[in-house]
Amino acid sequence: MTGLVAPAQPIESTGRRAERAEEFGKVGVLHGGTSAEREVSLASGAAVLKGLQDGGVDAHPVDVGEGVVELLEAGGFDRVFNMLHGRGGEDGTIQGLLEVLGIPYTGSGILGSALAMDKQRTKLIWQSVGLPVAPSQPIRSEGDLESVADELGFPLMVKPVHEGSSIGVTKTSDLEGLLSAWWVAARYDDQIIAEPWIDGIEYTVAILDREVLPVIRLEPARTFYDYEAKYGDDAGTNYVCPCGLEPTMEARLSEMCLRAFDAVAASGWGRVDLMCDASGQPWLLEVNTNPGMTSHSLVPMAARASGLSFERLVWRILETTL
Repeated sequence: MTGLVAPAQPIESTGRRAERAEEFGKVGVLHGGTSAEREVSLASGAAVLKGLQDGGVDAHPVDVGEGVVELLEAGGFDRVFNMLHGRGGEDGTIQGLLEVLGIPYTGSGILGSALAMDKQRTKLIWQSVGLPVAPSQPIRSEGDLESVADELGFPLMVKPVHEGSSIGVTKTSDLEGLLSAWWVAARYDDQIIAEPWIDGIEYTVAILDREVLPVIRLEPARTFYDYEAKYGDDAGTNYVCPCGLEPTMEARLSEMCLRAFDAVAASGWGRVDLMCDASGQPWLLEVNTNPGMTSHSLVPMAARASGLSFERLVWRILETTL
């Protein structure tokens, strides 16, 4: 990691912080869940729980599974910090339940969560408002593979439509590999898309209560920024912030990512990922409405670059529920 040197901003004086913490009341930190991203969610939830408690917030862990309604009703929570990743936690499901129960929650609402979780519909919405996205094709069956290859060419990225953390994502360079990649993705979802491999530089843009945080450039040692690079490879990925772009270009990407965030009705906080190809043309990839908050995670890195400590970051996110 390079360049993340801005001094952390304190929250408030001890007395004022205690007063503000009382406004939050009892806070449940939702984590775990039953999706393919359960382990990441547990790690994110543990980090958020500690950050809130260190800030004086009356925060408690809630491992979400069967019986979550009873857990939430018995917990007497005034609000929740949602750190569930993947389906059930980021797709509008838990958001709908919390709306029914009348419990304020962090992150995007039902519509924004559901849209952003669907990569294909996100791309269609972005196209409709003139934002740059690479072409893509659905793969509904093995019979689609040749036509998809003819339409898009190789190399390709094959993705489950409703997964995060690069789960089930494969780069492939021939028809045999495309078949294998389709089978990998089909383990996780019945909706799968292929899109052209973009040879360029990946960036990520974190958004906090409509404030765009500094852009981070990703330099993975692996083929792409996959699950292992995100969560298991301490030395393999270099995170560069300041990102090295000219100020006007960074401002352009920041404005574009905020437009992309708004276009899918995302709110509160989140992250937009994109690539810039060899010519410098940006291509939007996806929105994360509940980004990771682990030691490898990108939103805390961007927050530090803007002077926000982790404790201050989770406090700011929780403030969006007031």
